[in-house]
Amino acid sequence: MSSFKRKSVFLLNKYFTGEVLDYKQIIAIIIPILVDQAFIILMSLLNTAMISSSGVAAVSAVSMVDSLNIFLINVFVAVATGGTVIVAQYKGRGDNEMVSKSAAQAISAVAIISVFISAFVVIFHVPTINLLFGRADADVLQSAKIYLIGSCISYPFIAIFQAVNGALRGVAETKACLGLSLIMNITFLVLNVLFITVLDMGVMGLIISMLTARILGMVTSLIYLLKYNQTLRFRIQNALRLNWSILKKIMIIGVPFAAEQMFFNGGKLLTQTFIVQLGTLAITVNAISGSISLLFQIGANALSIAVVTVVGQCIGRRNIADARKYVKSFLGLSNVFFIIGDIILLPLFPLIVKLFSPPAEIIPTIFQLTVLIAVAQPLFWSFSFITPSALRAAGDSNFTSISSLLSMWLLRVILGYLLGITLGFGIMGVWIAMVTEWVVRGSMFMWRFKGEKWYSRKLI
Repeated sequence: MSSFKRKSVFLLNKYFTGEVLDYKQIIAIIIPILVDQAFIILMSLLNTAMISSSGVAAVSAVSMVDSLNIFLINVFVAVATGGTVIVAQYKGRGDNEMVSKSAAQAISAVAIISVFISAFVVIFHVPTINLLFGRADADVLQSAKIYLIGSCISYPFIAIFQAVNGALRGVAETKACLGLSLIMNITFLVLNVLFITVLDMGVMGLIISMLTARILGMVTSLIYLLKYNQTLRFRIQNALRLNWSILKKIMIIGVPFAAEQMFFNGGKLLTQTFIVQLGTLAITVNAISGSISLLFQIGANALSIAVVTVVGQCIGRRNIADARKYVKSFLGLSNVFFIIGDIILLPLFPLIVKLFSPPAEIIPTIFQLTVLIAVAQPLFWSFSFITPSALRAAGDSNFTSISSLLSMWLLRVILGYLLGITLGFGIMGVWIAMVTEWVVRGSMFMWRFKGEKWYSRKLI
């Protein structure tokens, strides 16, 4: 064995091997999620670039509605995360029967919630768009209304898909999650090329692609659960018969997280209304810069998802020492990913921004925002997002939710308005407020993590 390989194995054992999981198992959890996140984010980048070819109004409409989509979709993703935590803890304990029942109940709960959200927004889509984005140009508003209806119709399909993936992550079957995600997202990408780039159908082409891909994603995920998966032992009758005892456990995690996501993304949505006041070009700058910033977050996002499975299984075994060790290691690895991302992506900025065909006058602003997050993310992002995922996996959902809400509304919303609108710093002011919020909430979560209360609540 070479000295480099010996040193690598030594470091992996030191930081990623414990009594619950060894480094090989953790790598097996992380790698499929990492590939999945890379594909999803790259696809999002390409989709934004493709819709940009339909004009500034189209990309502005999609950007505005997607901020609302994220707000709504994260409600049932939060409940799915509650399912992931409960499944992971039962898996750590070795209770396979409860693993199966918990997975079925999580899928049922998410499906019901998504249908209600979808119906409500479709019925009230006009006042919703007018309330949030009424100051936007008329052509932007028209495209936004069409895109919102199409998005809402797809909610139940993506919700069930997310719930299945959440249950699979709870038992560390991340390879299956990757395969299902690739089926759905490659379909989405190919159809977008056909309907947007080739047939030039604009927003309507995006809607057709999204609906088709999400229906296919739901169908393939359910087929996999029923015919091929042996770990969860999913049964239709378990999903159709609501078990309030299990649902209560899922909701202990899911409801505070859903409330957090609603208010957190509601704050982001309100910030979007500030940006609407700055004009269509400012909306475009925010959309393109946001898409580019996601490229830097690929590795860290994967770790924030994987840490739920890892910490959940540790807590199921009541092995707090391993949970602490893995969280610290994930934080360190996340910062390494960010630094690697900076080294690779910053020199490629001119090529990346060309994908979006933006007006020449907004490129300097996009670059300034890209540099801001390239510097800030390695310093602050991991503590702000990976740590709360770990705390939530241990059952500490109330503290994480309340802390996130306070930091979001006091800093990102109020400070964002003061800097961006009142003091006239524009889009840069809004983004500086966002980074400030990372610093404060990350500090709160690390303070909590150093104590003992975050793992004191027993869910199972």
